Amino acid sequence: MARVKRGVTSHAKHKKVIKAAKGFMGSRKNTIRIAKQAVEKADQYAYRDRKVRKRNFRSLWIQRINAAAREHGLTYGRFIDGLAKAGIELDRKVMSDMAIHEPEAFAKLVEQSKAKLSYLKDTTPNAFESAVR
Repeated sequence: MARVKRGVTSHAKHKKVIKAAKGFMGSRKNTIRIAKQAVEKADQYAYRDRKVRKRNFRSLWIQRINAAAREHGLTYGRFIDGLAKAGIELDRKVMSDMAIHEPEAFAKLVEQSKAKLSYLKDTTPNAFESAVR
């Protein structure tokens, strides 16, 4: 039986790791043992941060919606509550885009939200509020 030499396979695996480590600093880019560790760690970060990116973007959209809603006299929470009561189902990405690029359409959304929140205006002052005045 013929002897199997594994140089070709090893070299191919090493090339693959070194290629993935391109751009790393110091010996992390060209020493196979260290490069392999660095690439594994980079893959862990990439996997984790794909999830984190989704959280960050949702947070950004909420901040933008909040800023735009406050220009019309509503907080983010009240705005979303009003939309839910009005039966309007838009995701935050779309609302954020509307707030930036189509302010008139966003203003109509705010008006619809305010209309459903009319119960907030009909509050009578309680004992504490009348005592403070």
